[in-house]
Amino acid sequence: MFEQLLQFDRDLLVYLNGLGSESWDGFFLYATKQLNWWPFFLFLIYLLLKKISPKQFLLLVLVLTVFFVFTDQMTNLVKNTVERYRPVNDPELKDVIRFVKGSHSWSFFSGHASNSSGSILILFLILRKYYKYAFLIFFFPLIFAYTRIYLGLHFPGDILVGYLFGTTTGFGFYKLFCYFNNKYNLTDKQNKNAFI
Repeated sequence: MFEQLLQFDRDLLVYLNGLGSESWDGFFLYATKQLNWWPFFLFLIYLLLKKISPKQFLLLVLVLTVFFVFTDQMTNLVKNTVERYRPVNDPELKDVIRFVKGSHSWSFFSGHASNSSGSILILFLILRKYYKYAFLIFFFPLIFAYTRIYLGLHFPGDILVGYLFGTTTGFGFYKLFCYFNNKYNLTDKQNKNAFI
């Protein structure tokens, strides 16, 4: 059963990676870098600062910082324990799939997927009270993580497990944000009991 899942994961990677073309390579190479999303991040900061207090914002920055450190360390721990080849380095696949970008680290599970999905969940759980279409910010982790499949840097299973780990951890860190927000009464009077 496990071998069948791994084979399905490989087959799906080969199919999805094969959909790529040289004309799109530049876009996906650009989109896979976190820093290139800075306009999106600035927009989120703008939305947050319109609705939450400066103290809440500072708490959020602290919570997100600890979240990123935690997920990065856990991702690296699992990667160095499992030692799964990235598709571009897999001896069975490296001559089958398109090579666009190389990497020498391990593949399982995706730090891009865990960091992006978890952090966006935290932000969504805060923003949903104020913005009807806050769910649209989930397009970021979907596109961001798909770039890793397109470039042959992760298997779909790496992305899926990254999403599961990221959202589970992100929900826990959101609860941590709520705990400290309520403990120190950081909520503005107009937004009393905004977070539960």
